[in-house]
Amino acid sequence: MTWSGFFYGIQSFFENVAFWPYNELRKLEPSSWFGANTVSWIFMAICMAAMVYWIGQLKKHDAEGQEDKTVTAHEYLG
Repeated sequence: MTWSGFFYGIQSFFENVAFWPYNELRKLEPSSWFGANTVSWIFMAICMAAMVYWIGQLKKHDAEGQEDKTVTAHEYLG
């Protein structure tokens, strides 16, 4: 196997497998900007929900007040 074969294999994987959903969406030819970026909007909604959940958990943990916030709370800080 040569290096060119390796890189052609990577190209084949991404063109035929990884980007298959995008190729299927391209066949629909959406006429609006929102339709063309549906997948991006879905990922943005998932990330926003995860961020809201994470920040809520951080606030809940901080409100408990059990965390040691002194300068020497971790052994690598001295």
